[in-house]
Amino acid sequence: MTLNRFSSESAGEASPSFAYLDANGTALLLDLRTDRIPSVVHWGRSLGANVDLRLMEEIATAALPPLVTNSLDHPEPVGIVPEHARGWAGEPGLVGHRHGGTGFAPLFSVSDVECDIEPGRGGEVRLGAVDAETQLRIELVVRMSPSGVVRVTASLRNEGDADYTLDALRLTLPVPSTALELLDFSGRHLRERAPQRHPFVIGTHARAGRRGRTGADASLLLIAGQPRFGFETGEVWGVHTAWSGNHLSFAERDSAGISVLGGGEILGPGEITLAPGAAYTAPQLVASYGNGLNELSARIHDELRARPSHPRSPRPVALNTWEAVYFDHRLDKLIELADRAAAIGIERYILDDGWFEGRRDDSAGLGDWYVDERVWPRGLHPLVDHVRDLNMQFGLWFEPEMISINSKLARSHPEWIMAAGKRLPPEGRHQQVLDLGNPDAFAYIFERMSSLIEEYQIDYIKWDHNRDLVDAGHRTQGTPAVHDQTLAVYRLIDELKAHHPGLEIESCSSGGARADLGILERTERIWGSDSIDALERQSIQRWTGLLLPPEMIGSHIGAPSAHTSGRRHDLSFRAGTALFGHLGVEWDITTATPQDLEELGEWVAFYKANRNLLHTGRVVRGDHPDPSHWLHGVVAADGSHALYAFVALRTGDFAPPGAVRLPGLDPEAAYRVTPVNLGEAGARHGFTANPAWYRTGITMTGNALAVVGVQAGELSPEHLQLFTATQVEDPTTAPTQAQ
Repeated sequence: MTLNRFSSESAGEASPSFAYLDANGTALLLDLRTDRIPSVVHWGRSLGANVDLRLMEEIATAALPPLVTNSLDHPEPVGIVPEHARGWAGEPGLVGHRHGGTGFAPLFSVSDVECDIEPGRGGEVRLGAVDAETQLRIELVVRMSPSGVVRVTASLRNEGDADYTLDALRLTLPVPSTALELLDFSGRHLRERAPQRHPFVIGTHARAGRRGRTGADASLLLIAGQPRFGFETGEVWGVHTAWSGNHLSFAERDSAGISVLGGGEILGPGEITLAPGAAYTAPQLVASYGNGLNELSARIHDELRARPSHPRSPRPVALNTWEAVYFDHRLDKLIELADRAAAIGIERYILDDGWFEGRRDDSAGLGDWYVDERVWPRGLHPLVDHVRDLNMQFGLWFEPEMISINSKLARSHPEWIMAAGKRLPPEGRHQQVLDLGNPDAFAYIFERMSSLIEEYQIDYIKWDHNRDLVDAGHRTQGTPAVHDQTLAVYRLIDELKAHHPGLEIESCSSGGARADLGILERTERIWGSDSIDALERQSIQRWTGLLLPPEMIGSHIGAPSAHTSGRRHDLSFRAGTALFGHLGVEWDITTATPQDLEELGEWVAFYKANRNLLHTGRVVRGDHPDPSHWLHGVVAADGSHALYAFVALRTGDFAPPGAVRLPGLDPEAAYRVTPVNLGEAGARHGFTANPAWYRTGITMTGNALAVVGVQAGELSPEHLQLFTATQVEDPTTAPTQAQ
């Protein structure tokens, strides 16, 4: 193969030796001067429009480190797929072998390069590299979107005449030595996305997920940044491994100060063996840079919203029946719920777990995807027809990847249960995992789901996944199966959507345990957490929202006393928290007071009036000096208006809490800022002392609001205050009556 490099010295286009990708204030400079797998000379803030060949060469020369004692005579930069054979002593990008040993240290040479780059709008670099000795070929694609997000993909092909066992294929991007602090996330069921900060020291900080799904403890983003970076300050670089199975994200720094962020799939022993001519494609490494977390996050949100598959229609307000009735499916109660839901403006009705054969509790029935005639003698039609007559969409709960031992399916096809061999894995929630890598099991699940979707014209599926994959293998072969299972789930969703255009799917997995960009290429939203305790949700949604825009995070208004924690909150706090997501209700509203229903209807109406802003605007978060108080909001794309929430999580260090800065507005424009109070409870409770401007509103420039801010009211713990900011042309004519 001949080396094919496109030549141009104009800004942003590929030169004979470099590729410069630039978009939305961020840039990536690839060094293509040698035949090695390319290294990244710079990833971060844009270098400007006038980046010619001379400047690229000077930047690359300036980045070369001096030769120090006890190092290689000719040290080489780390490539996107780091190679031990070139002297990298950290985690190698490719690990594998032939015949138990040979081919363990490949050394690739680039054979072909193609560039398709548009100055100021990113572009794509595609290259192939081969190792003649190990007879392997890598195809690499480095892409920058107009939003400035970088996506790196790699495929490995076996071009030899014998099998090649692949153990790992990982991708990396460098970060500068000024990135001295790491932010990642842990968590558990009912408390997903708990932030944790660490110094970025020499060694490897690895976040490995071996749960067979993303995991409630998974770090959706691994972020490196300048010390004490915040939402509005400090340079930050973040990566995400877009994969729903076993995965790895890592940060690594060596004794020379070389620092990288990376990720890839975790493969089981012998899970991927490439026959001659076969190929393996690694999960995408998705990366974003920003000056502050808000900017890093906004680039990812812009990237997701630009996808053709991103939901464009207004996100309907949903009522989900789970916490209202659990497994107690009685038609009269479910119809009463529907009537009350429709009366307050709810647009989608979701029947949760408990509708299928044998499913009176969580110990039986999974896999038997037939409507239980003992509970539903006329099928689901009476409920579905009633919901349709009320002009609501209808959704249904499934857990397609799971199987109960106490089910007809398990008794008929025990070989369809994932296991390492003859033994069964330990149960979780009284269930095992169905091996969708088995073609017969896949065909059965597809037929059952597709038939039900067709019969009831289902608009929406709540797709659950309530246990980790333990001892997960193809039972008949005794080989690892997580990789195959993940691809089979993707294929099942793809085929269902192809057969049922318009079908929407929520990725629910014990709450937020499958919330990665692999599954979200195929689903419209995630369920943020099984906890709809508003206090817990404040944190869960804050940090999940770094990766996902609000319209992709399911957020429901629960009962006055949270079912998962027992905490009691005013409706204003529960609804004001759920507002900043894809709003729903999960509450037995047949027991709600008339006053609660009236106020709930006001919140639903307010959401509908503002969902275009909430689901298209830029999400911002403030750096308030008192960690007991948070500020977050959404600013319209054109800067014309914004909605903010100031939240008291607990008793603060100061009383009153001091000035609150409102970020994200047009600095030169004038804005009228007014508090929002919905319902009698919202106006009455939680606000113990308010500043004078609350009574009339106040008009300030966007710059003044971001730099000086406004005094906040004194809030009782676990309460919030909403503000609107609306651009005005002439501050002297602005209305004086607050909303």
